[in-house]
Order: sequence, then C-alpha cells, then structure tokens
Amino acid sequence: MDLPEVSPVDAGELPAMVIARRTLVVLAGLPGAGKSTALGKLSAEADVIRLDSEQVRARMRAALPGVPYRCYRPLVHLLHRSRIALACGFGRGPVVAHEPATRPSTRALLRLMARLTGREPVLLWLHTDAGAALRGQHARGRLIRSRSFRRHVRRAERVHRELLAGDLPPGWSRVRLLTREDVAGGLRLEVRT
Repeated sequence: MDLPEVSPVDAGELPAMVIARRTLVVLAGLPGAGKSTALGKLSAEADVIRLDSEQVRARMRAALPGVPYRCYRPLVHLLHRSRIALACGFGRGPVVAHEPATRPSTRALLRLMARLTGREPVLLWLHTDAGAALRGQHARGRLIRSRSFRRHVRRAERVHRELLAGDLPPGWSRVRLLTREDVAGGLRLEVRT
C-alpha cells in the first residue's frame, strides 16, 4: 500500500491521478469539504461514472414535494450506496463516488464493493477544517444537523491525523490526501486502458 500522497499542489495546477479502468475512487471527507465541487469539475480522458448523493436527493425532492428531507434521508443514503454498488458491478469505466466516509464501517463497505467487483479501491481524502466545511455547507444550501456534523468532525480529524502519521486505512490500494483548496479548480484523472 502506498503512503498517502501529501505533497502540495502547485498553484493553478489541477491535482492528477492515474487510475485503471476498473477503479472505484471514493471522494471522502467532511460534509462541505469540497467533494461535490471536485466531482463537478472532474476532467478525465475516458468516460467516468460520477455518483453524488445530491443526484438522488434532487430526484427524491422532485418526487416528494413538500416532504422534509429528514423524512427520506435514510432512503437517499441507501439508494446512493446501491447506485455505487451497481456502477461497480456493471459499469464499464472508472467509478468516482462522493461519500463522506468518515465512519470506518462506511469505508469498509465501499472497499468491499470495489473488491467484490474486481475494482481497485482508491481513497481520495479531502481535508478541511470544521469552519470551512460549515461555510461550504451554507454555500451549497445543504446543512446537516449540528450533532451529526460534530460526529463527522471528530471522525474526520482522527482520519486526518492517522493519514498524516502514515497510518493508512486497511485494504485501500492507494490513498491521496488533498485539501479543499487543492480541488477547488477540480481534479484530473488519467485512465489507463
């Protein structure tokens, strides 16, 4: 397993990763860390399956007008993770999935999805402090409950410390540690055939 790549990204340069066609890249980090921004500005030479829970949330919001999100939040998470599993199993190109993955159990589930479908599991951890993540949530208009956010913050800080110390989450082929600022302009994937 590689050590996390923590070298700074040159100003004006998009962070780049070389991946195989059968790869699951998990964009992980605090809610508001910049995962949706990176996913939306992702550039790749090949077709990449991009999965964001906001895609599911938007469809559910349209199907259930006036119903508060908290009432169908668990269904959004279930459907999003089901889409990841289906894309890993039946998709032809790389899969890039947005998922906070601050819980070890969530990272283990995603890693298992990759392994069971013959994909290389790659973790791209986006680090930001809690204040910047909260501002990111306000900017996108998707605030999570404060108690839930505090739990995410505690777990994310632990993951960040472990990555900086070289303690990598088990089972991931590669781990890349970037900041919100690094991916503000997007991310570039070079897909090996």
